[in-house]
Amino acid sequence: MLCRIFTVAAVALTGFVFAGTTLRAEDAAVCQQVAADRGATATFADRFDGLSVPPGAPMPVLPVLCRIQGVDAPVPGSRIGYEVWLPADGWNGRLQVIGNGGYSSAISHYFMALYAARGYAVAATDTGHTGDDPVFGKDNPEAITDWGHRAMHRTVLQAKALVRAFYGKPADHSYYAGCSTGGHQGLMEVQRYPDDFDGVLVGAPGHNRTHLNAGFLWQFVQNHTPDGAAIMPPGKLTLISRRVLESCGAANGGEAGGLAGDPFLNDPFACHFKPAALACAGEDGADCLTAPQVATLEKMYDGARNSATGERIYFGFLPGSEAAGGPPQLPGWSLYWADPANPAMPARANFWKYWAFGDPDWRWQDFDFDRDMKTTDDRLAGTINAMSVDLRAFRDRGGKLIHYHGLADPVVPASDSVSYFMRTQDTMGLTDAFYRLFLVPGMQHCYGGPGPFDLNAQAALEAWVEQGVAPARLVGSNPGTKDIATFSRPICQFPAKAIYRGTGDPESADSFTCSPAPMPEIEEPGADYLR
Repeated sequence: MLCRIFTVAAVALTGFVFAGTTLRAEDAAVCQQVAADRGATATFADRFDGLSVPPGAPMPVLPVLCRIQGVDAPVPGSRIGYEVWLPADGWNGRLQVIGNGGYSSAISHYFMALYAARGYAVAATDTGHTGDDPVFGKDNPEAITDWGHRAMHRTVLQAKALVRAFYGKPADHSYYAGCSTGGHQGLMEVQRYPDDFDGVLVGAPGHNRTHLNAGFLWQFVQNHTPDGAAIMPPGKLTLISRRVLESCGAANGGEAGGLAGDPFLNDPFACHFKPAALACAGEDGADCLTAPQVATLEKMYDGARNSATGERIYFGFLPGSEAAGGPPQLPGWSLYWADPANPAMPARANFWKYWAFGDPDWRWQDFDFDRDMKTTDDRLAGTINAMSVDLRAFRDRGGKLIHYHGLADPVVPASDSVSYFMRTQDTMGLTDAFYRLFLVPGMQHCYGGPGPFDLNAQAALEAWVEQGVAPARLVGSNPGTKDIATFSRPICQFPAKAIYRGTGDPESADSFTCSPAPMPEIEEPGADYLR
C-alpha cells in the first residue's frame, strides 16, 4: 500500500553487528555539540524508547548511536522534522536516507535500525507535517511543497552536515531507498536535486501524483452509482483474478518467461482478458459478473480517459493485480477504490477537497475528468509531480538509479513505471550507463505476493556505484508459504524476461537466463497529462 516505506526485500540487510559497543563520554560530547550547533537535540545511547516497529518484526540490536532529532524551517509556514542516526563505531562511510509512505509523517525507526545495525549513518524525515491524511495541506501550501519535494532535500542537507561534523569527514557515498511515495521522493531527488545522492533505489513510484489520485477516483466513479452504491463488491476480485490467470497464464513458461505452473502472470502486458467472458448467463452469482459489473471492469482495465478527446488521463490496472495473493495479503484493487473508513467516499477525498480545489464541500459526483484534471494540474503538478525525463545532471555527475516495480501491483500500475522509463530513453537515448528498470512478476505493491518479491537491490546499487558493476539482473526470491514453495528467480533488466534453460532446478534462479524481449506496447497519456 502507499503507506509502505520500502521493502525489506530491496534492502536484504541481515547479520546485525556492533552490539556491545562501549559508551564513551567523548563521543557523547561530540554528539551533543554537533546537534546543538544545528538547533537539534541528541541522545547518545544503544537503547531508545518509543521506536516504531512493524507488528511481528524484531527490532535489530542497535549499536551505540548518536541519535539527532531536529526541525528545519527554511521558509515561513514550513516545519520539517528529521532524524539522523550516527553509529559511534564501525561507520561504513555511507549515508543512507530512507523514504516515506503515502501522506504519512511516520519515520520508520525499524528501517533506520536495519541500516544503522550494519554501520550506515541513516536519515529520514516526517515530510514537513504530522499525520497521514492530506488534510494537512488545508490552507497550507508550504506543507504541500514540503511533502512534494522540499522536506527530503532539506533533510539530506542536514544529514550530510551532521555526518561531516560528527565523523570529521563527509560520507564516501550517499544512498537513497524508497518505494511508493518513497519511490516518488526518489525520482524527485534525481530530477530536482541531482547532487544529493550517488545511488538511488526507487520502487513503484507514485510519481505522477495528481493522475495516480485521478486513477483511484476513476475506479470509484466507475464502480459506484451516483448515490454511492457499489456496483461490484470486493469479493468478486478473487474470481476475476483467478479467471485472468486461467486465461493468460498459458503464456507462462514460453515467451512470457518463468514456468508454466507459476501462480502469477509473467507478462501481464500481453494479457488481453475480456471481462465479457465472466458475464452471467442469468441472475447475479458468485461465479459471474452482471452486465454493469462487466462494463465497470472494462473501464477499470482501460483507465481514466478524457471523454471528449479520448485521451488517456492515467493508466488502468494490469491483469493479474485485481486480488494479488501471497503473503502479505493485500485486498487488491479494493484498497483504493473507496475510502476504507467510509466506503461511500473515494479514497483520498481530502486530496481533492483541500489540495486540488480548496473546497471542503467538494463532491465526487461533480468531478469532471475532462475539465478538472487541468485545474488540478495547473495548481499542483509543478509542485508534487515528478515527471521530468531529463536526468542529464544526475547522469553527468555519475549518479546511478535502480527502478523496480511489481507486475501484480494493485496500487500503482506498473505501466506508469514502464512509461516513465521509455520516455526517459526517448529523451536521453540509451540509459543503461546510469538508469535501469526491473519489473518483478507476481510482486504486489513494493513487497509480497506469489512472485519472487524478495530482492537484493541495495547490494546491486552499491556495487554499481562503488565498483562500476552494472546490474543486468537482480535475484528475487519468495520465502514460501504452505501454498507456495520457496524459490528464486532472476529479475531481468527491462525488457528482458527470465527464460528457463530447460535443465537444472526450476526453483533456482541459476536455472534461468535473461533473454531479450521487445518493449511492451503502452498507450501513453496525452501530453497535457504528463506534467
